[in-house]
Amino acid sequence: MKKSKRGNVDPFIVMDVMENARKAEERGEDIVHMEVGQPGTPAPIDAQKELIKIMKNDSLGYTVALGIPELRQRISQLYGDWYNLDLNPNRIIITSGSSAGFILSFSSLFDAKDRVGICSPGYPSYRQILKAQDLEPVLIETKFENNFQPFSKDLKDINLSGVLIASPANPTGSMLNYNQLESLINTSLENNISFISDEIYHGIEYEKKATTALQITDQCYVINSFSKYFSMTGWRVGWMVVPEDHVRQIERLAQNMFICAPHASQIAALYAMDCKDELKSNMSVYKENRKLMIKGLKEAGFSKISSPDGAFYIYADINKFCNDSLGFANKVLEDAKVAITPGLDFDPKNGHSTIRFSYARSTEDIIRGLDKLNIFMKNNKYI
Repeated sequence: MKKSKRGNVDPFIVMDVMENARKAEERGEDIVHMEVGQPGTPAPIDAQKELIKIMKNDSLGYTVALGIPELRQRISQLYGDWYNLDLNPNRIIITSGSSAGFILSFSSLFDAKDRVGICSPGYPSYRQILKAQDLEPVLIETKFENNFQPFSKDLKDINLSGVLIASPANPTGSMLNYNQLESLINTSLENNISFISDEIYHGIEYEKKATTALQITDQCYVINSFSKYFSMTGWRVGWMVVPEDHVRQIERLAQNMFICAPHASQIAALYAMDCKDELKSNMSVYKENRKLMIKGLKEAGFSKISSPDGAFYIYADINKFCNDSLGFANKVLEDAKVAITPGLDFDPKNGHSTIRFSYARSTEDIIRGLDKLNIFMKNNKYI
């Protein structure tokens, strides 16, 4: 049968790396995972226990498309706790992970052939979801010296219908401060550019709290998820916040595209938000891992790395070693038994000379992985 042009998207390379690592583990090899942005911790234990109790007495069928009211209200409370915002819970839509949030946002805001700006390097699925919806991704090239974040001037004179900004960002972990984000939003509004803020790494910050776009304007879409800070990747539950006059449009789209986010996941998410001690403990692991990674990668010869303000990634330049990040990542997996992600996933133009390292796993894994990397780099005379 004929295949659509919209379905002709690039592979998600990190998922291919994961599969290669899985096959190696099937062969009995001991692999250290530094490739995927997935916490090594499970969903909060008390949230799991509460869900098990509820499952005994509730069939957990469909929920309303916008999500269970208790969860929307609890997320509203989170915005008060984190940002001192009084957010109307009616503006909050529960989604099947942040991925559904992107699909709903693009469907709600843009028409076929519209141009949407995204940063490069950036999360690869932005590009592919836009392509699959017959939209044109416009890459906004960012630079190492600017910590891979854009300036408001980058949005001018390129004829955009929308722009998507992430802070903290994947793959770099870099963050925008309040003034930088405000400048980007104001430029967007002045030029009739719809603004989408990807905030799925909020909560995972190290030196200062991330700014939400909602502290600056209500005229934006904000996308978040329980995957990262709340350690619930496979549960596929997230949320988005939209202007009040957009809620019904998103609701109609969600009803038809997804019906609802998984009911069980919504229940677990609700209780996860109160598991503060466990979440705080997870953050202490990330902080320790971050410190070890910065020191260990520099000792292994990765001297040019971006400043990881948030999330759990380090983006490193490997240009002085080689110009083939995919080949380099494959060799590290084969020889050192460490899975890492080539920069080509995040930057199709310049990613041949960069690598993303994730430090989301246990501290023991990070220590082992750094030791293996150091030996690999010495054996190959990179250091």
